[in-house]
This record gives sequence, C-alpha cells and structure tokens, in this order.
Amino acid sequence: MSETSPATALLAEDDGALRTVIAFELKRLGLTVTAVPGGKEALAAMSAAAFDLVITDLKMPSVDGFQVLEDARKRLPEAQVIVVTGHGSVDSAVRAMKSGAFDYIQKPVDPETLGLVVNKALERLRLLREVEHLRAQVRGRFDPGNIVLVSNAMRRILELVQKVGVTDAAVLIQGESGTGKELVARAIHAAGSRRNHPFVAVNCGALPEGLLESELFGHARGSFTGAVANKRGLFEEARDGTLFLDEIGEMTPALQVKLLR
Repeated sequence: MSETSPATALLAEDDGALRTVIAFELKRLGLTVTAVPGGKEALAAMSAAAFDLVITDLKMPSVDGFQVLEDARKRLPEAQVIVVTGHGSVDSAVRAMKSGAFDYIQKPVDPETLGLVVNKALERLRLLREVEHLRAQVRGRFDPGNIVLVSNAMRRILELVQKVGVTDAAVLIQGESGTGKELVARAIHAAGSRRNHPFVAVNCGALPEGLLESELFGHARGSFTGAVANKRGLFEEARDGTLFLDEIGEMTPALQVKLLR
C-alpha cells in the first residue's frame, strides 16, 4: 500500500458464495484482492507474496483461521488481520484478537460494517508505517556515521559512542554548553538496541527539586496538593530506551542519592 498503489488483501473463506460477496466489496473499496477457498491456500499465498490485509474465516477444514492468523503474524508482521466468525462464535473472535487480530466481523457480513473495519485497519497500518518512517529518519539523523566531524578528538569520541551504544552502561557526558552533549547522547541511543525505544530528555537545572523528583519518579493521585491523577515518571516513560539527564550537576545532592538507589 502506497500513495500510488492500492492496498492488497488476502481473503480466505471456504464458503464460495460468501467469498465472492466479500471479494466484491473489497474491490469496491479499491483493494487488490487475492481470494482463496481455505486456510491451506492462504498459507501458500502468504509464502509467495505480501499483503496489507488478511481477512480469514475462523472455521475452515484442514487449516483454520487461527493457523492463518499465526502464520500471518510471523510472515507479515505489519499486515492487519480481520477474522470472520459465525453467530455465537464471539468467544473465538475475542481469542483471535488476543492473538493479534485487528478486529472481527460476524456473519452474515454487512457491507457497511466490512467497509468501516477495513478502513480502520488500513488507517492503523498507515499510521504504523508513518511512525516507522519517522523513527528511521531520526535514527539516520543521529546515527554516528552521519555526524559531520573534522577533528581527531571527535573521531575518538564517536568510536567510544559505537562501543558504549551496544552496552547497558550508564554514561556520563561532560562538556561546555553548546558542545553537543545531547547530540552524543542521541548518537549513543541510535547506536544500540535502544534505538526503537523512547529517547527522553529532561533539563535537571530547569525544574525545582520537588517538581523534578515528581517528573523523574512519577506520583500517585493525592500524594500531594495538585496531584489529581496518577502520573508515570520519566524513568518509566524511557523504559528500554534512554533517559538523558541534561545538566545533572544542577541536581541537588539529596536527589542524586535517590537516583543512585
């Protein structure tokens, strides 16, 4: 699916008449449709081509919709899977959604409902791809290999960035204001496994101690005046990623002790 090509859909349905109806509606929505009569054929189709949507009946002979869903999650992790279920099989549909399906549609299939679910699935896919595109741009911007430098000292720093980026070590970055401490921090973030997780920056010198502690560690509703709701701390926000504590030297000794704990 792109701005110039239509979205693609794989439809697996053993009822020939229903398969024809759903395929017609999908084509009317502008999708390119590959329709197959069962789960076995769906597995073969996914091994041969990529699809934006996979729409599968849950109850089919030989290979059922759960197997199609499982295979789609492995082969086509971006694809949005919609399951079709008969009346009274909602429990199975919920189970499918817990296993990674985007949504379900009950039989008899209502064209309007089908259109709504398909459009929501395509919009989710578009957003996922847009987020990944933006992440790739950020990774490229702060990739150590894309940082322009002329001095041997900076080359040595970038060599350290590459070494540290693949570890889980806490890193102290020192330098005068404006020398690129945050740029180095982002380069370290981009150089390792944390690159696909959040990079959270906080200026420790810009917040008073009480507010900074709340920002870092979060707070529970009612823990102090004005705490009207539970709030996640920045440590939790940056989980599996990087928390950049800018101007950490401005933090009070008491709060630094809490950080060490």
